[in-house]
Amino acid sequence: MTPGYVVTPGCVALLAVAALATALGAAPLVAATPNSEAAPQQHAAQDLSREQAMAIVQKRYGARVVRTDFIDQDGRHLYVFRLLSTDGKVWIVRLDARTGTEVP
Repeated sequence: MTPGYVVTPGCVALLAVAALATALGAAPLVAATPNSEAAPQQHAAQDLSREQAMAIVQKRYGARVVRTDFIDQDGRHLYVFRLLSTDGKVWIVRLDARTGTEVP
C-alpha cells in the first residue's frame, strides 16, 4: 500500500459498486462538482452570443478563433478566445460578454 493513502470500508464498498455497475454494462459513474466542466455555464439574457463575440474578435484582430470558453469571474461574464494569426502567432483575448470590450 502507498504511504499517505487510507482505504476505508466505505471506499471499498464504493469501488465494489462501481465495478459491479461497470461489469453489468452501466454507464461510468462521474461525480460532477459545481466547478467541474460538466457544470453548465449560465449566460444572462443581456450577454452577447458566442457568435457575436467571436465576430468582434475576428474583425478586431484579423485572426482565426481556435478555442472559445465562457467563464463567470466573480459575477462578470467573460468570453476567453484563443486566436491564431496567419503567421502562426497564438494569443488569448478576453471579452466582457455584456459590453464586448476587451478585458486585460
